[in-house]
Amino acid sequence: MTKNIVLVGFMGAGKSVVSKQLATRLKRERVSTDELIEQREGRAISDIFQKDGEAYFRSLEKQVVAELTSRDGLVIDCGGGIVLAAVNIDNLRKNGVVFYLKADPQTIYERIKDEKHRPLLADGDPKKKISDILAQRKPFYEKADVTVATEGKTAEQVVDEIISKI
Repeated sequence: MTKNIVLVGFMGAGKSVVSKQLATRLKRERVSTDELIEQREGRAISDIFQKDGEAYFRSLEKQVVAELTSRDGLVIDCGGGIVLAAVNIDNLRKNGVVFYLKADPQTIYERIKDEKHRPLLADGDPKKKISDILAQRKPFYEKADVTVATEGKTAEQVVDEIISKI
């Protein structure tokens, strides 16, 4: 059995870019929980949030996580809020090592400021929202097995650090 490598962290922390490079380097299949949900629903996450609400989206996340934890050898790129349900972290840990990709609010803002598909940042002051949501989620992210700071690092440097820790 080859344990999954699970990446959690806030939007803009680098999960997507790092997961793609990590999967390539380790010759593993990469699965994004958000992309899988979008494929199954046939619509964007922002549309799911708008039409059905966050609670519905979170229920979809739980289903996807439960399915993925029955598989081996994956690199799993998790949506930013997946850690909000303790059952998700518990399930991901059953057959995986959970890495928290950590970035400070300013770095996150700089990375995502021009993106229009972020439903939690759609209204108001994005910098304040990033800081507020990050503060709320911090205790959940810190339940990861390993924390890797991504500020000032290339995706390749983050991949090297993850590989050195597994």
